[in-house]
Amino acid sequence: MPMNYRGTWDMVDNENLEGYMVALGIDFATRKIAGMLKPQKIIEQDGDSFNIKTLTAFRNYSCSFKIGEEFEEVTKGLDNRKCQTTVNWDNDKLVCVQKGEKKSRGWTHWIDGDNLYLELKCEDQTCKQTYKRSA
Repeated sequence: MPMNYRGTWDMVDNENLEGYMVALGIDFATRKIAGMLKPQKIIEQDGDSFNIKTLTAFRNYSCSFKIGEEFEEVTKGLDNRKCQTTVNWDNDKLVCVQKGEKKSRGWTHWIDGDNLYLELKCEDQTCKQTYKRSA
């Protein structure tokens, strides 16, 4: 049985978002706005099928996928690029690899207690985010 990621998660910590966004090539004004936001994640899960929504006052992003199946992802509202994306299980972690213009791009999600962790990687930059399960 896979780990249960379902729920609503509120951001409590965001480390090196600026460096990550610079690596993605996101413009200065958008980086400054994004740095002030506290996203909320809503994760819907049915076995190995996921829909992850990231909601903010500025922009929202939604991504649906099935574990192990490559799909074309358009990162609309983020850096607006097309990637060939695959998400797999690594024990209880969700590990995403995004192939496209940017090298070493992807993310890893895992849960420890009431915290959801997210590491976002692009080139030589890593952003570490922590979310707390919403009451």
